[in-house]
Amino acid sequence: MTKLTPFTMPKWGIEMTEGTIAEWMVAENAPYTKGTILTLIETDKITNEVEAESDARLVRIIAKAGETYPVGALLAIMADGEAEAAKIDEIIARFHPVDAPEQAENAPPPPAKSPETTPKNPEKPRDSSKISPSAWQKAQESTLNIDSLPGSGKNGRLTAQDIEQALRAPAKPALTGPYPSTPDSPAWATPIARRLAHIHDIALESIAGSGARGRIRAADVLAVLPASGPAILPMSSMRRTIARRLTEAKANIPHFYVRRRVRADRLLAQRTEIKGKKPSINDYLIKACALALIEVPEVNIQVHGTDIHRFSQADVAVAVATEKGLVTPIVTSANTRSIFEIAEIMQDLATRARTGKLALEEFSGGSFSLSNLGSFGVEQFDAIINPPQGAILAIGTARPEPIEDTGAIRIVPVLHLSLSADHRAIDGADAGRFMAALARLLESPNLLI
Repeated sequence: MTKLTPFTMPKWGIEMTEGTIAEWMVAENAPYTKGTILTLIETDKITNEVEAESDARLVRIIAKAGETYPVGALLAIMADGEAEAAKIDEIIARFHPVDAPEQAENAPPPPAKSPETTPKNPEKPRDSSKISPSAWQKAQESTLNIDSLPGSGKNGRLTAQDIEQALRAPAKPALTGPYPSTPDSPAWATPIARRLAHIHDIALESIAGSGARGRIRAADVLAVLPASGPAILPMSSMRRTIARRLTEAKANIPHFYVRRRVRADRLLAQRTEIKGKKPSINDYLIKACALALIEVPEVNIQVHGTDIHRFSQADVAVAVATEKGLVTPIVTSANTRSIFEIAEIMQDLATRARTGKLALEEFSGGSFSLSNLGSFGVEQFDAIINPPQGAILAIGTARPEPIEDTGAIRIVPVLHLSLSADHRAIDGADAGRFMAALARLLESPNLLI
């Protein structure tokens, strides 16, 4: 007998409330084996690959690529064999998210039923692992025979919602037809890219893909369309999250800024002397920030409501630009790591950040953030704090400027640093001491080795 199983939007992490179907990797009704990647789901910061737990097929794909669905929403129906359309329709019509409450207090009563010959359930104690108390009470108030009623709760437990659904007249499902498809093409492209190419009559074979392994993405197709006004693209799930978090941070956190110039000639000279693969300037900045945070622990914090969490290790989050938005992977215990170890860790984190392969714990948390726009020629800027952290350092490019050096004026490369701090937890004196410690470390780079 074929077993039908709902495939729902998974929940990764306590803060996840929704996910976006980036792409279906298997076609409807096509058999797949255990371990096959079924779909790519975008969350706030990363793209997750959902693997098949057993051999089966997706007999009905419901969710559309590019659309966002809440956690627990029905995405598809899986089956371990051939399935009748009527049974699939019945599963869809009766589906209710597991995380939904069993019965709201103000829910309307079930519709009145005409007397039936089915005997009333005997008033005897029921196994609470098989039926919830509220479901048992509703069954007692009706003439519904629950002995053969399937349950949607954990391990097949009957819920109040199951009783409600069984008492309602079956609704005729609104069928929308088969999952939309596009003409076959040998080009390696995402479903959205195929649809755009089909709509605009563009040959996919003529487009160079910018995705992984040369895959053609929607942006590649849009790039070859003739200009006909501004391109309007919906915000990705990540971009919406960034917009929400930064708006809340700017509105709710009293920012204040401490700026300082730091000579960088000695740091650049020491880096030049290193043989072989050299750490980046950013790697030196991570190490310097970590040591300064240990020296000034008042800045090495997170703010949670009215509580200040102070840390004994410096976990430095570093802003990395990706095509979908900003990601901040974390170098944990950066104060205990060498410059070369930090360089290796950052190279790995940045690569996986740009391909959406970071694990949740690799970009959640941190006690401090660093954002460096120097490689883009930006001379100076102020950054928005990344809550719940208490501060973020913004770094511009090193440019030649005059400084006083033992009574003489010299022209040397100078970095412009700007610290954004949360005035609820960090005082100006604390920020000043942190910047002084940071400047001393950067201007005496031997202290970083």
